[in-house]
Amino acid sequence: MTSPRNRRGISREMSDGEPKLTVLGHIHELRRRLIISVIPVAIGVIICFIFYNPIFDILKYPAAGITFSAIEMTENISSIMLVSFAGGIILAMPMLAYQGIMFVAPALTRQEKKWVYIIIPWIFLMFLAGVAFGYFMLAPWTIWFLSNFGSNIAEMFPRISNYIGLLTKLLLLTGFVFEMPVISTFLARIGLLKPEWLSRKRAIAVILAFVVAAVITPPDPITQLLLAIPLILLYEMSILLAKLVYRQRAEKVEETPEE
Repeated sequence: MTSPRNRRGISREMSDGEPKLTVLGHIHELRRRLIISVIPVAIGVIICFIFYNPIFDILKYPAAGITFSAIEMTENISSIMLVSFAGGIILAMPMLAYQGIMFVAPALTRQEKKWVYIIIPWIFLMFLAGVAFGYFMLAPWTIWFLSNFGSNIAEMFPRISNYIGLLTKLLLLTGFVFEMPVISTFLARIGLLKPEWLSRKRAIAVILAFVVAAVITPPDPITQLLLAIPLILLYEMSILLAKLVYRQRAEKVEETPEE
């Protein structure tokens, strides 16, 4: 006998004390999570828009001594909106991470759900670490290289939109790639990722680190090396953390029957 469903696609069958969702139910749940996620991003965008002057002073710091120009009438406002949107994402990252994880939470056990609340702060901290790395390490060298290479050909007055676009892409992408240890640790803890698999893919990971560095950074070998090396170190950290939590998970599974 099939279980009754309501019009939102939620089955009446219970699993681990919670209702099981049908495909339609998952679609409604995804839409609900996305709508909720928009709210903190919008609040973050408004906050960053209000304080865009000090934020631009901070963003211009790696480009000290460079005079920017605005060619189009809408260039200043579009740059402000881009910075506000990027800042809104950064400020809303804890809530975004929470909503994303809670979307898959119904498929997790009670013990695995406890890990959800543990990793959310680490997701935000590692994202901030990536943004800080991009700001203090990658951005100064990248801006220096781009502004000085070939400077004898012509005096450069870069557009503010070009600079802001480059910097926000650099900061956001480095923030996201720094999430690798947190994600791999969580997946290993719930048994979806084995550290042996990560170890076997080490050579591919090294190649991908340089590919990602080439995509994120300008065509500058030193800047690419500055990003590729931390990516490789993050991958090695992911392997170590995955081994640690996977071993703890295996020991707990062995102890469960005895209890």
